[in-house]
Amino acid sequence: VGAAAGMAMHESQSLIIEMQAVRSDAYLSYLAPLAASAFGKDITPAGLKHRLRRVERSFIRVEADEMTYPAHVLLRFRLEQALLSGELAVVDLPGAWNEGFKALLGITPPDDARGCLQDIHWFDGAIGYFPSYTLGAMAAAQLMAAARKALPELDAALARGDMAPLTNWLAEHVHQRGSSAGFNEILKAATGETLNPAYFEAHLTARYLT
Repeated sequence: VGAAAGMAMHESQSLIIEMQAVRSDAYLSYLAPLAASAFGKDITPAGLKHRLRRVERSFIRVEADEMTYPAHVLLRFRLEQALLSGELAVVDLPGAWNEGFKALLGITPPDDARGCLQDIHWFDGAIGYFPSYTLGAMAAAQLMAAARKALPELDAALARGDMAPLTNWLAEHVHQRGSSAGFNEILKAATGETLNPAYFEAHLTARYLT
């Protein structure tokens, strides 16, 4: 009971703070003057948005933005399936990685360090973990939408740097459940729906395409 309800839910709790709350317009309006004071530079909310929401193709998964990150996960998932089914031999992994990366993101890693050897997961035996990141991102968007609906004052609180309304809501609807219920059961109780990727799509559209 005293554990996360799977790694997708675990990842959602990181991403709802890191991507949903901290990179919101409201929170960046709070952060900008603090950063300007701390670093003695002209840092504005608009400047932070430009820096933190820049979309560009990159070879490294952990450096990827919200828009391109799912492509990094999809590549790894496809390769894992091919390896486990025997369709792909380990010796052929670098070439398959580069080919798949080119197809998804239009660029080819210059070496294996920025290709198939960049993650620790496979070497650590964590086969099948990567989809947890994107499932977590989807769940984070869905939970944030539900929190905003339940807490009309949430963005005003974030603009003051106050995370308590959000973290208290998460504690009540997610954290206290631990692993007493499954991923979709917790999501449905908190948001009224099982995992619905439409919330993540709406989040990306609103933040990057409007």
